[in-house]
Amino acid sequence: MMARTAEPRLEELSSWAAAAAVREQIDVTDLRSVARSSPAKLIAVGLVLLGLCLVAGAVTASQVSSRQHALDNLLSSAEPDANSAQRLYTSLSVADAEAGTAFIFGGLEPQTVLDAYNQAIGDASAELVAQSSDSSKPGSDPDIALRTGIATNLPVYVELIQTARTNNRLGHPVGSAYLSEASSLMQTKMLPMAQELQEHRTSAIAAIQRRHVRPPWLAIILPIIALAALVIAQVYLARRWRRVVNPGLLLASCTLVILLAWTVTAGSVSALSTTDGRDNGAVPNSELMESRILTQQARAAETLKLVRRDDSGDYDRTYDTATAKLTDLLTRYSHSAPATDDVATAHTALDRWRAAHQRMNDALGRGDFPGGAAIAIGPGPTQATASVNTLDSSLVQGIAATRNTLRDNISGAARSLDVLSPGALTLAVLAALFVVGGLWPRLREYR
Repeated sequence: MMARTAEPRLEELSSWAAAAAVREQIDVTDLRSVARSSPAKLIAVGLVLLGLCLVAGAVTASQVSSRQHALDNLLSSAEPDANSAQRLYTSLSVADAEAGTAFIFGGLEPQTVLDAYNQAIGDASAELVAQSSDSSKPGSDPDIALRTGIATNLPVYVELIQTARTNNRLGHPVGSAYLSEASSLMQTKMLPMAQELQEHRTSAIAAIQRRHVRPPWLAIILPIIALAALVIAQVYLARRWRRVVNPGLLLASCTLVILLAWTVTAGSVSALSTTDGRDNGAVPNSELMESRILTQQARAAETLKLVRRDDSGDYDRTYDTATAKLTDLLTRYSHSAPATDDVATAHTALDRWRAAHQRMNDALGRGDFPGGAAIAIGPGPTQATASVNTLDSSLVQGIAATRNTLRDNISGAARSLDVLSPGALTLAVLAALFVVGGLWPRLREYR
């Protein structure tokens, strides 16, 4: 009887031969039966539930973190940038108005007027320096060009005003021509660029607020899907093993319910705060900023009419258009918004100013230039200067109040999301652990 030849071991075979030997030893039918077995199904169910729980938590944490980052950026960058751009515009406008006021006095202007002009120029320069810190921000190229244009023209404007002032002190009529050239540079180049810069910054705030009030759909839908999968798994287990409740999966479901409720509640509170900040902060703040700009435009037109002794009606049309828009803004200002008292004071001051302006025009119509000038720049409480100062200071206070409301609401919106991001990850991990704890006893039954 011949001895049986021993089969070679796998490690003694080549890689191809070893693979062929393994394939021969594997029974495809056995693999299919293993895949269809209850332990394999339990493992598959567990892996799906684990993946859904962890993905739901990770996506929720990511979306919440992104929203918090956007709110922090709005609070620390976008809103201060918009406020800085507004101050830049108004500083330039004030400088132009004060430069015209100085000429009405003739000769040596009062120190208070000169100080107001120098302060406005200094404020504009400071805001340009502050704005330049944004040059490294993505998408800021248009703003860089605007800031560069303003910064380039500002020394030219100052030099023209200085030349005009020197000629005015010497009694040379050419001084008014230099003033007109400087004002034209300001009105046709510098202020439009400053306004465009401000519009870009205001639009950035509005865009962030619009995105934030939209529900975080993925952070809501994915936990719902994971929760539904847990319910289906529990029904399957109850039918297969005749157990009504699986404690682990029940706890995992409760954990996801907590995550879902927390996300919806915190997101709703944050969105409501953002909406309130928009309606009672950003919108009225923008209206008051526009009102202050219109105030300075009207004042510049008023003073330039006196300086140029213009009777063409161009400056009057500019004044009338600006004050008409200003009246409309103050009249339709929301009574539920902050600073309603400041707006009421501004409205009263505007009415006094328009009355003073009409008296000025009446005096100029009679050929009484000194009388008209006294009404425009006189110190009396019923003169234009007092009304303009009251109007402007009321608008400044209103802008500060609405800005505080905006910032308070942004802070509240961010605070409502403070611990949601790490909380979502923690709850997702807990849900995954509960899933393992719920399925492990069933798997142990097949040892």
